[in-house]
Amino acid sequence: MSDMREQDTPHLTTTELAFEIFQRVIAIFCLIAGLRYWALLIGISELGAWRFDLLPVHWKIAAASLAVLWPVAGIGLWMIVSWGPVIWLVAAATEIIMHAGFPELYGSRWLLVVAHFLVALIYGGFRIGLYFSRRETASSE
Repeated sequence: MSDMREQDTPHLTTTELAFEIFQRVIAIFCLIAGLRYWALLIGISELGAWRFDLLPVHWKIAAASLAVLWPVAGIGLWMIVSWGPVIWLVAAATEIIMHAGFPELYGSRWLLVVAHFLVALIYGGFRIGLYFSRRETASSE
């Protein structure tokens, strides 16, 4: 019976396993970011100063959108599905545009912007590594 189980499970390379772990770690941070936005919007944190009804319109649009996008991105990354990184990219690009493009409206959070770029670079590195790894495996067969 254990032989049958070993045949059914796919064998992941080290790079593939590291990529899955990376996606799941980012998924946890996405879920935390989503929970943070929800906590702000419903008034749990910051003594209710960021409640949805008290926010200016530009923050209402951004915070409500990100409160939905971050958890969805986290779920997609956790499940290792193709749309997870796409939703992450939309949410990260939104925050980059907010904090780097309109700091007078949303505040300047350069550390967050740099973190998003770093995650994107690491993700790109993994994708390139996987591409060459799979290409090498296909050519050797």
